[in-house]
Amino acid sequence: MARPREFDEAIALDAAIQCFWAKGFEATSMRDLIDRMSMTSASVYNAFGDKRALYRRALAHYLGSSFGERVIRLEATAAPRQAIELFFEEIIDRSMSDSLHRGCLMVNSALEAVPDAPEAQDIIDDFLSRAEGFFRGRVEAGQHDGSISCLQPAEDLGRLLLGVLLGIRVLARAKPQRPLLESVVRPVLALLDAGISQPRVPTPP
Repeated sequence: MARPREFDEAIALDAAIQCFWAKGFEATSMRDLIDRMSMTSASVYNAFGDKRALYRRALAHYLGSSFGERVIRLEATAAPRQAIELFFEEIIDRSMSDSLHRGCLMVNSALEAVPDAPEAQDIIDDFLSRAEGFFRGRVEAGQHDGSISCLQPAEDLGRLLLGVLLGIRVLARAKPQRPLLESVVRPVLALLDAGISQPRVPTPP
């Protein structure tokens, strides 16, 4: 009979995430991962495979537990226009609390573009698709209920919001200044309100 695993997979993947997040894929060694995960070499390889396979598992875990949970919560608890604004507020808050200026693991991974690792690229593509889908879906719902302008197609606005998300995540690593990041988001929120009788974009501090 097979012996049960003597580790918590989620905790192990969280540790791997922290390692990849700190160093990036290329600079992270299997020894780094084994030490950070507090597992034996054999246990890591048996449970997760080589570094590329572990990288894929870590990215998928991060996507589901971080971004995925945020999207599900906002879709369920906030009105369409509010969900978009709250999303960016949370992203800016998270960027400002990132004392090491590590940025977003998924965005960093997209920029690193690991060669010969299509399995990792699939996860990154899924992140980009889900982010765009969240924005487009909220825009469509907002256009339907009258809280978001219909002057631009929902598909275009969804892609624009995705671009803003990626931009502020990169910018936050170089210049982690709240007023700067908020000034990047403010115009696109105003675009959502174009033609709406009572615009809801917050005034700058």
